[in-house]
Amino acid sequence: MKHARVAWAGAIFDAVEQADGQLLLADGRVVAQDAVVWLPPLAPVARARTILALGLNYADHARELAFKAPEEPLVFVKGESALLGHRGLTIRPPDATHMHYECELVVVIGRQCRGVAHADAYDFVAGYTVANDYAIRDYLENWYRPNLRVKNRDTCTPIGPWLVDAADIGDPMNLALQTTVNGKVTQSGNTRDMIFGIPFLIEYFSSFMTLQPGDLILTGTPDGVVDCQPGDVVVTQIEGIGALVNTIVQGAPCASTI
Repeated sequence: MKHARVAWAGAIFDAVEQADGQLLLADGRVVAQDAVVWLPPLAPVARARTILALGLNYADHARELAFKAPEEPLVFVKGESALLGHRGLTIRPPDATHMHYECELVVVIGRQCRGVAHADAYDFVAGYTVANDYAIRDYLENWYRPNLRVKNRDTCTPIGPWLVDAADIGDPMNLALQTTVNGKVTQSGNTRDMIFGIPFLIEYFSSFMTLQPGDLILTGTPDGVVDCQPGDVVVTQIEGIGALVNTIVQGAPCASTI
């Protein structure tokens, strides 16, 4: 089943996709997808407490950036305020000269886990969604430890449109990924090319921290990232999960607080 979270008629609703493509709201009303404001689709599980994101988790992307593939996961943490819904507007900073998308499969944790064995990892997954984890390279000091201004910016992690139940995804480690910018394909890949797969990551993280329902693992992106400009419409799509649409807008300079 495909779950969504939307704002409509002055309220927020959990919703599911009907066979005809319309949204069935939790109160039984049916609305068109174009009639709602899309929010990050996490409420049926829980709010995201911890957002773990992988860097350089595809060998081709590491090569694209002239890096050796990592020998253990390169991880950074994001805050929930970075998340944005489907069809949202992402702000490009006025001083940015290189801002690129990253199409990523997102693992949504379904129940508390600590010390999970590799073979049991999928038992703790509620479902999957799509993220577009933008990066502003101008602010990058170290690929291995991207600072907050690169990866934890408001509006710069669109996610959605759907949370798809884990049971509906036969093999999450064999899904095609694709990104288009203004209708042109700029990125193609497959989750089978991850360096560290989903069971490994859940086993790895749960060996030293407790994962809670609603926690997110962004699993990295393949090669093919390009600079995006204000006005660009970016669609990050993963087979069986959905197509996440996002538009880039020019941001105004921040007012000084000094």
